Amino acid sequence: MARPGVGIKVRENEPIDRVLRRFKRAVNRSKVLREYRQHMFYIKPSERRRIERQKALRNARRHSQS
Repeated sequence: MARPGVGIKVRENEPIDRVLRRFKRAVNRSKVLREYRQHMFYIKPSERRRIERQKALRNARRHSQS
């Protein structure tokens, strides 16, 4: 299912750097880039589970030390 693109409206007399900053923020919030990077190559389900387990272990170690 395709997602609609990210868009912003440029206000009158708004500096371009502020417009770009708003656009970048909107792209980050919509997670378009994250989804794009995930679909760049195929990860086998077993590999995905292994990576998730490693990530969970790192988070558990990090939070148990505090």
